[in-house]
Amino acid sequence: MTPLSALRELAVSLDAADPLAAKRAEFDLDPAVAYFDGNSLGAPPKHVAARVSAVVREQWGGRLIRSWTEGWWDAPVRVGERIAPLVGAAPGQVVVADSTSVDLFKTLVAAVRANPGRDEILLDAATFPTDGYVAGEVARLTGHRLRRVPVAELGTAAGERTAVVLANHVDYVSGRLHDMAETTAAAHRAGALVVWDLCHSVGAVPVRLDECEVDFAVGCTYKFLNGGPGAPAFVYLARRWQAGFDQPLAGWAGHADPFAMEAGYRGADGAGRARAGTPDILSLLALDAALDVWDDVDLAVLREKGLALGDFFFRCLDVLLPGAEVATPRDHARGHQVSVRDPGGERTMAALHERGVLGDFRPPDVLRFGLAPLYTTYAEVARAVETLRDVRGFSRSPHQVREGFRPGTGR
Repeated sequence: MTPLSALRELAVSLDAADPLAAKRAEFDLDPAVAYFDGNSLGAPPKHVAARVSAVVREQWGGRLIRSWTEGWWDAPVRVGERIAPLVGAAPGQVVVADSTSVDLFKTLVAAVRANPGRDEILLDAATFPTDGYVAGEVARLTGHRLRRVPVAELGTAAGERTAVVLANHVDYVSGRLHDMAETTAAAHRAGALVVWDLCHSVGAVPVRLDECEVDFAVGCTYKFLNGGPGAPAFVYLARRWQAGFDQPLAGWAGHADPFAMEAGYRGADGAGRARAGTPDILSLLALDAALDVWDDVDLAVLREKGLALGDFFFRCLDVLLPGAEVATPRDHARGHQVSVRDPGGERTMAALHERGVLGDFRPPDVLRFGLAPLYTTYAEVARAVETLRDVRGFSRSPHQVREGFRPGTGR
């Protein structure tokens, strides 16, 4: 048996034993395509299109303006409650509203205002660019200085001048998973508050916001939560900060009595205080429908499969592309992606797309392969690495599939 045949056979056996295998049938996926970009745009659950069509025809078209008081206006809070269990939050602390960038701006300014007398914002040095842009503007507008520090050093770097620490739970390039509990605790010991960006972790890895005593968090819903392109983001507002949440975008949706049309602003109670503008109903209700696929998912099983897919990806690389440079940690301190360095990365990814393997490219040289446990299969992983080998022109490896390999071991 050739090494490739052995990998294919192993993939078949792993797929047969997958406890989440039936979930794939709930998604609208082209069987000819191996999709590895769910960490940028999740695949659509099949029932979402019909649900959105019903919203357009029956609610917007049938009930017209009456729909605002028949479920539309309260949707940000209602859908937020559905996300809360996925981020380890008790009820009443998550609201869906606005975009990630807008939510990040609101929470950063509110966090700075909640921690006066300190003039520094610490930022994850490898953060997603938008986070850096927003943090820079918040610092400029509030008179704070912005200091970039590697995530592993954020806790020790925080001091008496630090008002807020902003960090990504999972690094968007390498996929490294950062220690939320330790970073948060270290920042708190220094008297700083913490805002976590969950865009690459929600729906993928365990998130325990309450347990870690996180102050604020934001996250998008169009990646692993499959909410659709441009789906609204969410804010986690710890209960202890809600009454004093002093956000800079005092829009009518966050008013205590929005339809009273008062001249002055009074913030709403609870997490709804983080709302600003009129909710994007079509996208919001598409997200609500997409969240149905999570109703019967055991997050521990999800995490186990995500790690197992990564372990198998590494095994395929070892056999078919020995010596390939991988930016993602091989241990389990990672999210659900594998990032491979390639000097001709953009061309390589384009060639993969031509062959029906859809990942993405991040400059200067990173090929990212997102592993969405609800629909990614082991057979697709083997196909992706085989295609990558062919595209890069590597010769077949003489190595054999190691006997006794089991997913989830980190090997």
